[in-house]
Amino acid sequence: MEPASNATVYIVDDDAEVREALAWLLRSRRVFSEAYASAEAFELMLAERAASGLSQRQPCCLLLDVRMPGMSGLALFDKMVERGDTAAIPVIFLTGHADVPTAVATVKRGAFDFCEKPFSDNQLVDRVQEALALSARHLQACRARHELQDRLAELTERERDVMRLVVEGLPNKLIADQLDISVRTVEVHRARVFDKMQVKSAVELANLLRS
Repeated sequence: MEPASNATVYIVDDDAEVREALAWLLRSRRVFSEAYASAEAFELMLAERAASGLSQRQPCCLLLDVRMPGMSGLALFDKMVERGDTAAIPVIFLTGHADVPTAVATVKRGAFDFCEKPFSDNQLVDRVQEALALSARHLQACRARHELQDRLAELTERERDVMRLVVEGLPNKLIADQLDISVRTVEVHRARVFDKMQVKSAVELANLLRS
């Protein structure tokens, strides 16, 4: 699995040697990374980006050390879960202290994986690529929802009425009767709905609204 060319792996670990080793490993697989020496530094970056109105637009994931001075990796993870960040930024925990209950608990709460040091380079990169693919799918779904909302916002109230009845499967004559308008007017509104929603059939429109 090839990583997206625009993907980023965030590394948060207080050990400089670990950060450099992970960055080198990712560079060797043509994956861009950004390293942070503390959870606080990474949290500050996220806060500054949010304050600037910037959302996560490119696939990414986070390699996060569990135990660090100051804010722990688990505390950072808790904050990310509360904000709903972990869908766009899947978290892979790294720890030198195997703790099965903690691993199970974090995965249940949405962590992507929990890897014990020393880890297999190949296995870690495989998991990173899977996390980046998950991030990409989430971001694509978000973009699709936003695009759908933008298209719906372009519809007039009458076009929405027609669209609702088209999706219910009613023919133009029955739609005209229900809305007390002419069949020709229904045809015009129907064509405009299809054009604005960028679909070619009632079935395609129904599937789009269900997505």
